[in-house]
Amino acid sequence: RRPPTQAKFGAVKAGGLERLGTASRGHIPLQSSLGRPGSGMTIQGGQARPMTAVRAAGFTSAGNRPGVGFDPLHQPGKGPAPPLEAKAEDSPEEKIRQLERKVNELIEESCLANSRGELQLALDKAKEAGRKERVLVRQREQLAMGDQINLDLTYSVLFNLANQYVANEMYHEAINTYQVIVKNRMFSNAGRLKVNMGNIYFKQRNFQKAVKFYRMALDQVPNTHKEMRTKIMQNIGITFVKMGQYSDAITSFEHIMSEAANFKTGFNLILCYFAMGDREKMRDGFAKLLTVDLKTDDEDKYLAHGDDKQYNLVLEVIKNDSLRQIERERKYEAERCIKYAAKIISPAIETSFSDGYDWCIEMVKNSQYIDLAHDLDIDKAIMFLKQKNFAQAIETLKSFEKKDSKVASTAATNLSFLYFLEADYAQADKYAEIAMTADRYNPSALVNKGNVLYVRADHEKAREFFKEALSNDSSCVEALYNLGLCNKKLGRLEEGNDCFYKLHAILRNSPQVMYQIADTYEKLEDIAQATEWFMQLISVVSSDPSVLARMGELYDNEGDKSQAFQYYFDSYRHFPSNIPVIEWLGAYYIDSQFCEKAIHYFERASIVQPNQVKWHLMIASCYRRSGNYQKALETYKQIHRKFPDNVECLKFLVRLCTDLGLSDVQEYATKLKKAEKNKELREQRVTSAGRRGSGRGRRESNASIDLEREDSAGHGHRQLRKQRSRPNLDDGDSHGPYQASHPQEIDASYSDPLGPQAERPKTAARRKEAHDDDFGDEELGEDLLPE
Repeated sequence: RRPPTQAKFGAVKAGGLERLGTASRGHIPLQSSLGRPGSGMTIQGGQARPMTAVRAAGFTSAGNRPGVGFDPLHQPGKGPAPPLEAKAEDSPEEKIRQLERKVNELIEESCLANSRGELQLALDKAKEAGRKERVLVRQREQLAMGDQINLDLTYSVLFNLANQYVANEMYHEAINTYQVIVKNRMFSNAGRLKVNMGNIYFKQRNFQKAVKFYRMALDQVPNTHKEMRTKIMQNIGITFVKMGQYSDAITSFEHIMSEAANFKTGFNLILCYFAMGDREKMRDGFAKLLTVDLKTDDEDKYLAHGDDKQYNLVLEVIKNDSLRQIERERKYEAERCIKYAAKIISPAIETSFSDGYDWCIEMVKNSQYIDLAHDLDIDKAIMFLKQKNFAQAIETLKSFEKKDSKVASTAATNLSFLYFLEADYAQADKYAEIAMTADRYNPSALVNKGNVLYVRADHEKAREFFKEALSNDSSCVEALYNLGLCNKKLGRLEEGNDCFYKLHAILRNSPQVMYQIADTYEKLEDIAQATEWFMQLISVVSSDPSVLARMGELYDNEGDKSQAFQYYFDSYRHFPSNIPVIEWLGAYYIDSQFCEKAIHYFERASIVQPNQVKWHLMIASCYRRSGNYQKALETYKQIHRKFPDNVECLKFLVRLCTDLGLSDVQEYATKLKKAEKNKELREQRVTSAGRRGSGRGRRESNASIDLEREDSAGHGHRQLRKQRSRPNLDDGDSHGPYQASHPQEIDASYSDPLGPQAERPKTAARRKEAHDDDFGDEELGEDLLPE
């Protein structure tokens, strides 16, 4: 069967096989010398050539045909492997896994709701998780899978439920839930949850039980957990303080200070010594407090290095990171504890407050907190201020003038503020300049300088200083508020409102800021916005009589009398001595034709200002308008006895006596004629004094004489009325300044604000003008006046 030895080009047929070309391009393959077909040979008719070389590995020549799978064991009729079977979703094991997953999700949702402040939702989720967990346990037991119960899941459900009960202040339910956890021996380390139970009893002020549970928890915490034991001991000490058992508290705090000293415990220990009155122990406690390690890095670590750009870049990153903030909080807590301890013990350890504070300052100077010494000196000066010892405060603050710039700036700032409160603006200006020279970027010093300029009415310069203070410290609320006031004084109402809006974003419920916004809108004549802001202000300070009166004035100017009355009445209810409010309410009842109700308010005004004749005359006028002439006559007689020179009172006495047919007509008519003559003589003397042309007369000429209007009856009768030169007497204008009258001099001039009975009384807006209507219904007849 050996093939022929000669080779032929092209296709060679041997034994029915046809040699095809190989992969080598451009060459015609030769027939194999072994008589076997070469590579790439195929059987004619499309059959695959046999691959005998790989048959031992289980491959066959039919392996490359579609539909034939890999079958190394030559199993007959075996096709390709079937696809994987899907797990049945309704199997008991899968249901248990899904239910367990749902319980975990409910616990997470409960915790997230608690972190958002949605306490009720958190409790509902915790309860639902508890219900589903119990269903899960029952299903495991039914399937004889009790040994696979997830104890960690049960613990998580109960612990979260107890926490949510505490958050919702359901302490009894929380205690019961914790008891379930603690009594279950299968929960390891559950005994330390008695600390939580002790905290609940502490909140309920059941201190005996709180101490009991704290001690039980302490017994179950191993000695290796020192930090946990220290915190429990601190809780025990604080509970003893609440119970007044200071000796037991001192024992707990001293143990903590010997094991792991910290500032809070040291401060509490000093408080207990102070409560016991032990001076030496207070000194020792303060000295121990100064030895507590702050456990923070050196401040020099955060100083920039000259040309090292990489180091400075890293420094900028870590300068305000979270660890740096923790260091600042620790330092702030340490300084706060030391300062408060010095304030508390300084009056007790020495005979005087000053000596005790000096001892504390010396101790601080000799400790690692030497920078606090200057702050304690400043605190000492502030304590002098609280004790009204201004001389010592000023002396202490002046001692800082030659200290380093930061301390000198702080002391000068306090001195400037102190002199500003005493209205010594020259000294306030001086020390404000010193503070700015020591530290130009001190916002408080700039605010003090601006305040001095504001008081001196130099609002433009004050505005510049307030703006500079804000550029140095954008959170300086004093500068922002004062800048708004300056803008209002300069007529820049929009800019002022912008300042107050920014301040409102910082201080959301500040009544002063809300009032300024409302007042600015009123000046801008935006009554709707002003009303809205006054309403918001009333929601914050609902009992402020001035704000209620402003709301009443706004509604009165808009013509809404009913709303105005409501706010004026509320203002009167909170402050029944406000004369403008009393006058408005009286005028409102007269306007409504209820003169009897107006009497109550005018009587209140007569109590507040007993030497003002107009309130008494208004009372009598109300009696007369209501038809009670007898009571009106008695009131006029009382007025005449107290104000014998009052012309209006005499006129109505004459009129009423005539109408009632009394015999006192002639007597009162004679007194009326005499009073009118005396009045004319006084007016002539004032007129002649005004003509002398003296400097004092020229300065007061604008307020010397008023010409009365004609009365409503149209008789054309005019009188000259004297306006009093004394500032403490009212001139009869119902909207002028109300001041206390001199007890020796009685006001005798008056013109009835009620007007003739046929007319309606003037509103609050119209009363701003002079009102000189004649009090009577008609003029007195000449036949009633004596010759």
